[in-house]
Amino acid sequence: MLARLRSDIQCILDRDPAARSTWEVVTCYPGLHAIWLHRPAHWCWHHGLKWLGRFISHFARWFTGIEIHPGAKIGERVFFDHAMGVVVGETAEIGDGCTIYQGVTLGGTSLYKGAKRHPTLGRDVVVSAGAKVLGGFEVGDGAKIGSNAVVIKPVPAGATAVGIPARIIPSKAGESADVTEPQQPRKFTTYGITQEDDPLSQAMRGLIDNASSQEHQIALLWQAIEKLSECVKTGDCVPDDAALKEQFEAGKLSDLVGK
Repeated sequence: MLARLRSDIQCILDRDPAARSTWEVVTCYPGLHAIWLHRPAHWCWHHGLKWLGRFISHFARWFTGIEIHPGAKIGERVFFDHAMGVVVGETAEIGDGCTIYQGVTLGGTSLYKGAKRHPTLGRDVVVSAGAKVLGGFEVGDGAKIGSNAVVIKPVPAGATAVGIPARIIPSKAGESADVTEPQQPRKFTTYGITQEDDPLSQAMRGLIDNASSQEHQIALLWQAIEKLSECVKTGDCVPDDAALKEQFEAGKLSDLVGK
């Protein structure tokens, strides 16, 4: 029990540079208070004390600004950062090490009681401010949800979801962008995404690179034309076809924008 409380506090000290001391975290972090109040509410919910579980959850909502249904499952080292306005539905599941920012909704799209209506987050998922994850699907380990994204379909492990509705950007080399070399400290992407995760900015950079490549191709074409002129005069040379090779990769740019 005490080890888990210490783990709750340490995960905040590790991920929030504004946290200066254990005492400050214990007394001034509503995300931590919401986690601690959810545990007795969850216990009551699963031991036949439904009203008491809801009442504790209601008190926690008033006290912290974070609404977590007592039926929701929350793993270890989960950090609700700022987290005002967060809503976590009854059948939602949050894996170990997840980070959830303010204004996030883990909501449902079904009205059938007893069904799996809310999302399941894997381990080390980052859900950025204002994001809405709606439905009973899974968000894979190490995935990232960008700010204000509306996610309505599964997100593979390590991928990034951005936009409305969210586009899924696959991870590089099948790993989360938060994974670094073993000898280096773990990289943590605050608020979910960086400029490298924005598919439109990546596509624009790709277009700029291709425009530069086309300038080079034009120069090669002029050289080829000059060589052809020499061939016509002498009849004993072979033109260089390097300039005739297509360099533009439209499919790659489409993949960057996402599906």
